[in-house]
Amino acid sequence: MPLFYREPLHLVRGDGVELFDPDGRRYVDMYNNVPCVGHANPRVTEAMRAQQSTLNTHSRYLHESIVELAERLATLHTTPGMESVSFSCSGTEAVDVAMQMARIRTGNRGFISTDGTYHGNIGDVGGLGLAARTPEAFPTIRTIPFPQRLRPIEPGLSDAELTEAYLARLDAAIESLKTAGHGVAALVLCSIQANEGLPDIPSGFMAHASAMVKTNGGLVIADEVQAGYGRPGRWWGYEVSGLQPDIVVTGKPMGNGLPLSATTSSHEIVSAWRAKAGYFNTFASSPLQAAVGLAVLDEIEERQLVENAARVGARLSAELTARLDPDHHPWLAEVRGVGLFLAIEVVESHDTLAPDAERAVDVVNRLKDAGFLTSNAGAHRNVVKIRPPLVFSDANADEFLTAFDRVLLELDG
Repeated sequence: MPLFYREPLHLVRGDGVELFDPDGRRYVDMYNNVPCVGHANPRVTEAMRAQQSTLNTHSRYLHESIVELAERLATLHTTPGMESVSFSCSGTEAVDVAMQMARIRTGNRGFISTDGTYHGNIGDVGGLGLAARTPEAFPTIRTIPFPQRLRPIEPGLSDAELTEAYLARLDAAIESLKTAGHGVAALVLCSIQANEGLPDIPSGFMAHASAMVKTNGGLVIADEVQAGYGRPGRWWGYEVSGLQPDIVVTGKPMGNGLPLSATTSSHEIVSAWRAKAGYFNTFASSPLQAAVGLAVLDEIEERQLVENAARVGARLSAELTARLDPDHHPWLAEVRGVGLFLAIEVVESHDTLAPDAERAVDVVNRLKDAGFLTSNAGAHRNVVKIRPPLVFSDANADEFLTAFDRVLLELDG
């Protein structure tokens, strides 16, 4: 398996946003969104222990808690029609279920994703992220350039013109699928373009793209595995980006480390899929998943962690943005993101804006040496990705900013 950092890190214990190595050295976790309510969270740990010591089975028996979890998850959505939930264990599985639902609902076979995305790693789910490089291997998938302002597909355009330029690429992908006889089953997007590097999206693109796909007989699948569950300072990324989904996928943070994911849509779409797909999952919809999933929701709501993500994230973003200085740090181009999901764009210079993945890796490793765990990511691997647990505090932000300033001094004097 691939490991992070030039000198891989051995961790033995976690507590909240803190992680510790065998020598007791402390690191602040600025990256892992799986333990969204904190490492070794007491409420989640106790829910796991109590349920496992009482009952855990597969999904072939009645159990109230899984129904309660589905109902609570559905009511968190603000887009209409989120009524029924199918549980699984990973984001890949949940996206696969969403794609099955779209094909059954529409009768079409084709999917559209961006050229910088990742939604999973099996079959056509993996193809959503690979088709841009090997289109011949995925004949029912088309990719479009991910929408952004920093490196636009056409220079010199106004914001409205840039939106239209990206929509034209989407229209071409739709027509290509139609011409090939596949039709459009769905547009699959991360609602805030997390893997693409949290780009600054031209105004109105998400809403217009949603409408365009639906007009052409397709659905919109919002991948909220990274974007949602309170991370953007709202429950869902689509609330801040304007994407208008028919199906929503959630995963990583739902179980705070226990494998748990979900695909949510209308009763009509889910029932039609159930009738034709015959889907089951041995480890999904279990009493254990239900107990842990409910404990995570209780923690987020009672500790007001969505609000915390909005407040602390906005402050951290403003502080990092204040450090953008082309005269002293010409390799820092932008700070982007929402809530507690931020991206620092690392470039060779402000003049060219050429991505500098090597320097981004250097920054990440220097931050690790200073006790703060981040990673490089984005379509060009040149973005310093900041995505801490939702319990990340103002005090944690102050610590990180001190370390970041030290890295700036080391690199620029």
